[in-house]
Amino acid sequence: MSPRQQLYIGGAWVDPATSETIEVISPHTEQVIAKVAAPAHADVDRAVAAARRAFDAGPWPRMDPQDRVAIVRKLAEFYRAREEELAQLITSEMGAPITFSRSAHAKLPGVMMRAFADTAAGYPWQETRAGFLGGGVVVGHEPVGVVAAIIPWNMPMFLTVGKLIPALLAGCTVVLKPSPETPLDAQFMAELLDQVGLPPGVVSILPGGREVGRHLVSHPGVDKVSFTGSTAAGRQVAEVCGSALRRVSLELGGKSAAVVLDDADPDAVATGMTVAGLMNGGQACVAQTRVLVPRHRRHEFVDALVSVVENLTVGDPFDPATRVGPMVSHRQQQRVREYIDLGEREGARLLLGGTAVPAGLARGWYVRPTVFADVDNSMRIAQEEIFGPVLSVIAYTDDEHAVSLANDTEYGLSGSVWSPDIERATGIARRVRAGTLGINEPYSMDPVAPFGGVKNSGYGREFGVEGLAGYLDTVSLSIRPAVVNPPVSPASTVGASRAAGPPRETS
Repeated sequence: MSPRQQLYIGGAWVDPATSETIEVISPHTEQVIAKVAAPAHADVDRAVAAARRAFDAGPWPRMDPQDRVAIVRKLAEFYRAREEELAQLITSEMGAPITFSRSAHAKLPGVMMRAFADTAAGYPWQETRAGFLGGGVVVGHEPVGVVAAIIPWNMPMFLTVGKLIPALLAGCTVVLKPSPETPLDAQFMAELLDQVGLPPGVVSILPGGREVGRHLVSHPGVDKVSFTGSTAAGRQVAEVCGSALRRVSLELGGKSAAVVLDDADPDAVATGMTVAGLMNGGQACVAQTRVLVPRHRRHEFVDALVSVVENLTVGDPFDPATRVGPMVSHRQQQRVREYIDLGEREGARLLLGGTAVPAGLARGWYVRPTVFADVDNSMRIAQEEIFGPVLSVIAYTDDEHAVSLANDTEYGLSGSVWSPDIERATGIARRVRAGTLGINEPYSMDPVAPFGGVKNSGYGREFGVEGLAGYLDTVSLSIRPAVVNPPVSPASTVGASRAAGPPRETS
């Protein structure tokens, strides 16, 4: 795929309103690998206007839901044929190890498309209920309208599909704003959408920064905002939408805990943490970077964790042996290093990693996988989202203490419990305040499982039936048979007149 110098607005490639461009920089080489068109406010206005027309007067919202399902299935087939190309694009633009790009970044979104299509195919779009007061009630589900979907750079296609496809299946029109760090996969999706026969105006894709996002969120032509990003930015989005009484769903930050029970196997837990806490280089809102271990066995779990993490290959993301690639940007690299320095100043014990450049890497925005022990849950490295390959091991005394520590955070997005005793682990998991949890696994990546958080991790759900419902309004129509008056015959009219007597005189 060759990067385009045009924008995908209303289902067509058009020239942007300005000559500004977005430079895509490789996190591995620190070199510019592509330039794409940057949108201006006028381009946002054009995109929203196109989406508004398509929703208010176009065929897409009025189409039989099964016809929309068929188009999404067609899109999934086009997508499947180009998964390897997408994996290469994502590794190029944001530095994910190629093995992770092939599985999570590229393959999983295709699975999601097919699952979402199945969900919509079986969805009860309309049902009739017997009225309690007589008559009947028809309950229907209608698209919410024009959707502004804003996604970050860390899981770009996964999050694009998670918002775009349910919105389309619901009958909405969409303006998608990807991050400026990852515009190449967004153009890839636009090329696929070009092939499936969407009506004009249904989808626009505008990679851009915060100013573009602010203009889109506040646009009066938008009916719903679906936002994934930081908690700080989410608060601003919620404020704008609240003032406008606009529908909004927020998937925000996390500082999730893996609760390791005292009967868990240290080696199995350590291996699991390479996914739960370090997948995508720790650049994941669901990353479980607080590892809660029983105090009386803490040395066993710490030793196993260090043994596994120190053997992870860090380096060229295109090397299949690499498990930890670079951070997405120099800014992100510096942020993570600052947190590592902070952890040492707070008194945590650095067991592995640190701020030094990984061996053998003269350039690239790399951070060494880092493990801290003797972490107190009140430390900033245990409370604030770092978004990098940094794990904090926190000791607890008993199950009650473990649950208390897991819940002692402003966030509530993800979590896990590790134990061979499934009943015990499930009991603990149900007491952890988080929207998405796993038992002996980080969390469910199944597209039928609703995903989202509580507390400062946001509200609303994506994936599954719940994700589709988030793009629908529920409407009810009360129906009562018409009352028809019996016909009045001339004879009965005469009789009625006689019975009434002669007309009264008036003075």
